Amino acid sequence: MRISQETIMLGNRELLLRNARAEDARMLLEYLKATAAETRFLLKEPEELTMTLEQEKKYIESQNDSDDDLMILGFLDGEHVGNCSLMGNRWMRYRHRATVAIALYQKYTGQGIGTIMMKRLMDAAREQGIEQLELEVVADNAPAVTLYKKLGFEVCGRMPKNMKYKDGTYADVLFMVCDCSAG
Repeated sequence: MRISQETIMLGNRELLLRNARAEDARMLLEYLKATAAETRFLLKEPEELTMTLEQEKKYIESQNDSDDDLMILGFLDGEHVGNCSLMGNRWMRYRHRATVAIALYQKYTGQGIGTIMMKRLMDAAREQGIEQLELEVVADNAPAVTLYKKLGFEVCGRMPKNMKYKDGTYADVLFMVCDCSAG
């Protein structure tokens, strides 16, 4: 799925939102490893991110060619700040639903960038006829939970000990949904 590239003013800074391109593959692989190392709130450990450059290029192309999936990149004054994704469903009984995800470099959190990117993603979902958005978030990730609630997501469940870290500690995960059919 593709979106129109757009620039949004964030104070006196420009936030560019656009689809990923094949030439972004190396940057995206570095971003995935860096964000995984910065926080315990993401799914994988950095060493588990083993996609090759060629595999990443093919993944980007598949996202852009898909009718169900979308990846939006954000650039603040030309610097990559993070991504958000929409993962649709191909089965008829589930086509009204999609899963969303977002990750920003930590130095860009708390500036309104995540809100802007998620709103654009949600608009794209509505344009595709998606009625319900779903996500999983580590329960201790208070800033993310606050953002999602602000955007209309509600907690619909909790999975205790969903993630186990290398140090033997666990994290619960919240399941959240948003009815986006009304706008």
